[in-house]
Amino acid sequence: METVYIETTIVSYLVANPIRDTILAAHQQLTRQWWQDQRARYECVTSSEVVREASLGDAEMSRRRLEALAGLTVLAVEDFARQRARELLATGILPPAAAGDALHAVVASQHQVNILLTWNCRHLANPHVTGRLRTFMQRHGLVLPEICTPVEIMGE
Repeated sequence: METVYIETTIVSYLVANPIRDTILAAHQQLTRQWWQDQRARYECVTSSEVVREASLGDAEMSRRRLEALAGLTVLAVEDFARQRARELLATGILPPAAAGDALHAVVASQHQVNILLTWNCRHLANPHVTGRLRTFMQRHGLVLPEICTPVEIMGE
């Protein structure tokens, strides 16, 4: 069974109140559809960084996000991952403000996850970035998972 790293944007869209923006509303619907219909096909994992991020903000929304993550295996963010993430940021592949995204990529790579599921198309699910992320991970003996959105992972 393939492993899927559930990144923070996934649980955020999953539990968010309905959004009026049509594109974001479609993202919400696709996320909920994948979660309900496809999630059981995978071993879904997350990380302590996702749990940390999910716990921020509005108390009720935080509770919903953490409830959605309950039951998933939580991968630890170790010193190795923190150091690689700092090195990744130092390369300029990701901007300093994307420190959490760097941790997601490194943790998923370190734990040999097959797929990193995200709606973050600026720093993660972006073909202009993933090639450079892949090269960085290879230089450090890691394999970058496939990074995709729920649209791309929907089953046959």
